[in-house]
Amino acid sequence: MTQQLKAESVTKSRGVERLVGGQFVMDGAGVKINRVLTGPLQRRLDPFLMLDAFGSDKAGDYIAGFPSHPHRGFETVTYMLTGRMRHRDSAGNEGLITNGGVQWMTAGRGVVHSEMPEQEEGLMEGFQLWLNLPAKDKMTEPWYRDIPNEALPRFALDTGASVQVIAGTTHGVTGAVVREGTEPLYLDVHLPAGASFDLPLPAGHNAFVYAYRGELVVDGKAVPQARMAILDNAADADGVRIKAAQDSRFLVIAGRPLKEPIAQYGPFVMNTEQELFQAVEDFRAGRFA
Repeated sequence: MTQQLKAESVTKSRGVERLVGGQFVMDGAGVKINRVLTGPLQRRLDPFLMLDAFGSDKAGDYIAGFPSHPHRGFETVTYMLTGRMRHRDSAGNEGLITNGGVQWMTAGRGVVHSEMPEQEEGLMEGFQLWLNLPAKDKMTEPWYRDIPNEALPRFALDTGASVQVIAGTTHGVTGAVVREGTEPLYLDVHLPAGASFDLPLPAGHNAFVYAYRGELVVDGKAVPQARMAILDNAADADGVRIKAAQDSRFLVIAGRPLKEPIAQYGPFVMNTEQELFQAVEDFRAGRFA
C-alpha cells in the first residue's frame, strides 16, 4: 500500500561534489557489472564499501552467477529490479530474490554463500551494496532476510515523487531494515519529468545519488543516466533537492560514517591486517558458518 504524503522542504541543498561513472568489471564466475562505488571511494563514502550495478538481457552476461564464496565483517544488500536469483549459504539458509525484491545479509563472523540466477533468458537487472559493520559487530552471527517487493514500504508525495524505502526512515516512513550503528537510508525514487524531490538528510551523513533511468538535476548540476553523484557535506545544508530533467528513477543512499580503520582483503573487511589474517585462516580451517 502506498501512503500519500505532503512533501517536505529543504532550505539549503547539498551540492554535487563530483560525478562518478564507475568501472566495468567481471565478478563471480564471469558476471559483467558496473562497479560504481570502488575501493578508492570507501573512506569518502564511509560506511559504504561498494555499489555494483548489473543489467543485461544477454544470458551470457549473468548466467554463470556467483558460485560459493566467503564473506566476513560487513553486510550485503541485493536489490533485484528484474530477474530471479537463488541464495544458498553454509548455514543451510536458502532464499529467492525476485522482481523488485531485496535480500539483506549480515555476513558477520563469516559465511560461505552462493548467488545463482534462476533464469536462462530475459533481463536481469539490479544492484548490490556493501555496508560496513562497526568493529563491535563484525563478529556477530550471520543473518539474512528476503524481502519481497510488496513488503517494502512506499509513499507518494504531492510533488509527484514516488518513493520506496528499503532502509532507514524518511518522511515518517520506516523502511524494511533499520541499523543503529550506520543509520543507512536507502531509497528508490521515481520522478516524472519536471517533478522535484526534497529529501532532508542528517548533518554529517555521507550520501550519494545514482541515476539509473533518465537524467537528474541536483542543486543545479546535471546528473546523467548511469552516473553517481557524490553529495557534498556542506555544514549549512539540511538535505538535497533533486529535479527530474526527464522521467527518471534513481537511488539515494546515505549513512552515518563509522570513522574506523578499513582493512580489506577481497571478501573480508575488518579493521586491522591481523584480523584479515585471522579471517583467511578461519575460512581455510572451515570455521565459517
